[in-house]
Amino acid sequence: MFLFWILFNLFVLAMLVLDLGVLNRRSHRVGFREALAWSGVWISLAAAFAVCVFFWMGRTTALEFVTGYVIELSLSVDNLFVFLVIFRYFKVAGEQQHKVLFWGIVGALIMRGLFILAGVTLIRRFDWITYLFGAMLVYSGYKLLRQGETEIHPEKNPVLRLFRKAFPVTHDYEGGKFFIRRPGLYATPLFVVLLVIETTDVLFAVDSIPAVLAITLNAFIVYTSNVFAILGLRSMYFALAGMMELFHYLHYGLSLVLIFVGIKMLGVHYFRIPTAWALGIVIGMLAASVVASLLRPRTKTA
Repeated sequence: MFLFWILFNLFVLAMLVLDLGVLNRRSHRVGFREALAWSGVWISLAAAFAVCVFFWMGRTTALEFVTGYVIELSLSVDNLFVFLVIFRYFKVAGEQQHKVLFWGIVGALIMRGLFILAGVTLIRRFDWITYLFGAMLVYSGYKLLRQGETEIHPEKNPVLRLFRKAFPVTHDYEGGKFFIRRPGLYATPLFVVLLVIETTDVLFAVDSIPAVLAITLNAFIVYTSNVFAILGLRSMYFALAGMMELFHYLHYGLSLVLIFVGIKMLGVHYFRIPTAWALGIVIGMLAASVVASLLRPRTKTA
């Protein structure tokens, strides 16, 4: 199994190098068609990996990967709205957004890998942690269901406030640079945006990782489903950025998904929901929220 961890991470590293070092060496505004094509590539790679898991580990494990991937991807779609708000708030140029998301994803991969290993270890050593994670998911889902669409205030990020007190930041952007010397080392607003993206993703991981742990405790499956969802997140952002407001009921579907997987985790010792059923329920909830959004478009207020 250790060999597969190494091979998978080498694959991820190769894809990241191909992305930034070859295909996107020059910063540019990612168009809808390019973003849609890359989204299709990542979804196809995830599907191919699921087939490999099917022949390697069997049908149940493959379904666990697909369910985890769908949950992670759906939660990531909701997170795209937050990224959109952050970019608009800091007025990040379209050609620099790709770079910020790239390095944000690299940081997210490292942080989530650590979170997953810690979560699996805790659940296996302390069985009662399952109830804590389950209750946290139900609460998060209930809070999302009640509050709906909340306003995001990037300037209130506590990590950002501490950073600005400890490190000098330039007033203007310096192209695609994160740091400059003038004299002394200064951070640029682009690095500030990256910092906000990274710290925001940590908060996302608090909900998303326990949600997948409710499906399986196989660390490799939890990790790979997270990685595929995160790697496809950047291209999906550019593909859906102009259509975010169409899916105004999506947060209701996501809140029900969180509540469902939370209940599944709370009742893991009393009843078992087959993975195929769990996958069907998750897809059904998300599809219903998307269909409702399309059937009842948001009315524009004057």
